[in-house]
Amino acid sequence: MDKRRLGFLAGMVISAGLLFLAFRGLQPEHFWNSLSDIDLPILAAATLTYILAVIIIALRWQYLLRAIKLVPLTALSQLVFIGYMGNNVYPLRAGDALRIFLLRRNHQVPLAPSTTVVVLERLFDGSVMLCFIFLSLLFIDVQSETVATITSVTAPLFVFALLVAFFLAAKPHLLRALIRLVVRVLPQTLGNAVSRISEDIIAGLEGLRSPAFLMGAIVSSFVTWGIEAGTYWLVMQAFGLELSYAVALLLVGAVNLAGLIPASPGQVGVNEFVIITILSALSQPVAAATAYAVVTHLVIWLAPTIIGFALLIRQGMGWADIRRAGELESAALASDESS
Repeated sequence: MDKRRLGFLAGMVISAGLLFLAFRGLQPEHFWNSLSDIDLPILAAATLTYILAVIIIALRWQYLLRAIKLVPLTALSQLVFIGYMGNNVYPLRAGDALRIFLLRRNHQVPLAPSTTVVVLERLFDGSVMLCFIFLSLLFIDVQSETVATITSVTAPLFVFALLVAFFLAAKPHLLRALIRLVVRVLPQTLGNAVSRISEDIIAGLEGLRSPAFLMGAIVSSFVTWGIEAGTYWLVMQAFGLELSYAVALLLVGAVNLAGLIPASPGQVGVNEFVIITILSALSQPVAAATAYAVVTHLVIWLAPTIIGFALLIRQGMGWADIRRAGELESAALASDESS
């Protein structure tokens, strides 16, 4: 069994286990009663709010890419929707590989620097999520082992990785010196490839060296996730839950940091478990918390998946290309290295 299939099966098992933990003891009648009281116009507003958040994510991507190439926001927004769709329907974050491949195909941005930028996006996301959690805990009192575990595990990882990225961006000559030492012991062909890729990685970090681009990336990161927290808060209003925006910030932070857990496409099970656990710690009824978790996950899953798949078809691609996303990216990387 290959590693990709093994990773997929492991993710499915984890998702199934978390779904069991999330839904155990649920009384179906109370669950359906909670769903029947939902305010559909507010739910529609939550969906539109989430679409706006995705577009702002594309703006953040544009800031980080500008040092490499200025790509129109409209084009990047389409690729972000395609990426979200790919991550929602196929395992191992195939959507990220797909949008990196399309960025190269459509806009001639080499894979190595664009992959570096995507990694930087994840570091920015993780740092913002930690800020949201710590900020929300100033306003609400929640005793949750889940939140404590998530923050204690992820905080050192993201802080360390982000500091390394900033250090390498500020001191590219040190990375070049390290690569030269490595290349000396490698065969010439492999050494040349490592040198080219390292230069592409340095190019991908270029956005961190521009104060304007860096500030744009930081501000847009907080804005986009703040808007997504607005989506969570609007769904609370649709259910009539008397919870504050601070709770929405906590949920967004915890849910997205928990996304590091290997799981099924779309993080099914992970989202529900984290949301229900936190809302239960805030003394919300299990049925209402479960209904809220399911609907919120549906809101952030359905719209980008439909939009992304429609945009993928416009790109002349289809379902098979989602499954082959990693192969497409590898082939394009090989082409970059040989050129």
